[in-house]
Amino acid sequence: MKWDRVFPQGSSRSSLPPEVPDDVASDYKEASVVLPHSPKASAALSRRCLQTVLREAGGYKQYDLAKQIDAALDETDTRKALPLNAHTTLDAIRHIGNFAAHKITDKTTLELIDVEPHEAEFCLDVLDVLFEHYYVRPAQAQRAKDELNKKLVAAGKKPIP
Repeated sequence: MKWDRVFPQGSSRSSLPPEVPDDVASDYKEASVVLPHSPKASAALSRRCLQTVLREAGGYKQYDLAKQIDAALDETDTRKALPLNAHTTLDAIRHIGNFAAHKITDKTTLELIDVEPHEAEFCLDVLDVLFEHYYVRPAQAQRAKDELNKKLVAAGKKPIP
């Protein structure tokens, strides 16, 4: 009988900031863990995670992901507008996720286009930028404002709304 050692599944990616909601974090962690075994599954989970972030944190309620991405890229409200590094790469998750979720063939060779590990990893990198934009920085700004308001109140001044 042959024995194999089994090690707990994990990810080499750094831990998520606590500000990321549990449902989003769960999809992201699963995408990270399955990446070495199935880049396709990882990309599909990243796509799902992106759609959740845009809908819940970004407020883009359009029916499909392509329309949500277009709305995010066309955002004129400076408080919601994406940073440049996310702006230029956001649509990549949708396309890579589509290769994972649908049987799309190369028009020249007629072979199925598959998701490569580096592409699935890239999707997670883009999500990291979005987490920073939608969850981490707003929470940091709120904490700073709360601290300032404590000082303002202690000084007998009106707090910032």
